[in-house]
Amino acid sequence: MLRYAARRICLALVILLTVMIAMYAMVFLIPGDPASLALGPRATPELKALLVQRMGLDQPILTQIWLFLRNAAMGDLGYDVWSQRPVLELILEFFPKTLVLGITTLLWALVLGILLGAAAVVWRGTLTDRLLGLLSVSFISIPSFVIAIYLILVFAVWLRWLPAIGAGNPGDPLSQIRALVLPAFALGIGWVGYLARLVRASLLEVMGETYIRTARAFGLSERRVVFRYALRVAIIPTIALLAVGLGSILSSAVFVEAVFSRPGIGTLMTGAVSNRNYPVVMGCVLFMTAFYLFVVTAADLLIARLDPRVRDAFRR
Repeated sequence: MLRYAARRICLALVILLTVMIAMYAMVFLIPGDPASLALGPRATPELKALLVQRMGLDQPILTQIWLFLRNAAMGDLGYDVWSQRPVLELILEFFPKTLVLGITTLLWALVLGILLGAAAVVWRGTLTDRLLGLLSVSFISIPSFVIAIYLILVFAVWLRWLPAIGAGNPGDPLSQIRALVLPAFALGIGWVGYLARLVRASLLEVMGETYIRTARAFGLSERRVVFRYALRVAIIPTIALLAVGLGSILSSAVFVEAVFSRPGIGTLMTGAVSNRNYPVVMGCVLFMTAFYLFVVTAADLLIARLDPRVRDAFRR
């Protein structure tokens, strides 16, 4: 297990290093001077020279990459061009709101997706199974930002049940929960379909195992066999999808947070891209990549712990 964990961690570090180098190199592929693009045409030569020096653009390219990698490894992601605040400080200020949105989305999608997938197996081959399958595919095919717009029209404009923008009033948990409902629903509805289809496929595979046939031979009902015995084994492949799902949800939050005007890492990145604030953009991309790799690696290690066949296959 330790050998498998070491290999997975090393692979994650290699991926992160590759992303860092590629991301920094992309700055030089953009036409024009990064400092001039960030400050705009009205900036004075002195201000441009100061920004060039702060961003290290006056150094050779290899030296710049090395300094960027070294500083990032020490937690220094640079400074915001406009506010001169550390980029990491800005990220840590906005990221918790996005993380709360992502975890809330994943939790409700997981619960509903498992229930729909298990229900489809209990009533497999019936009209209910077909309707649940059609519903799952429909959920997957609709983009989250389209759902977000219709949710605002229905629940915020017409019915006036929930707020359309913002993250709620600070210090008011009820207001924050109400402001979280529509974004979480818009982000999670597609993953309900993914999880339902995955759970159904995994359950159908598990239902042919010997211990399932033994449980049926003892006269247990199909519902009890599915929910008490088969589901605990069939849920293992879902762990890997949850890790990927959390990363995908956090990336999709960029659009949903923009639609709902909700403060978060997506709002921070959108504003930085609009202002050509390269240190903030690069810091956000690097932070989100590192977080995504951490979640995926942790999920892989958990799966290997639950299923020894995974690490045995990796060893071969």
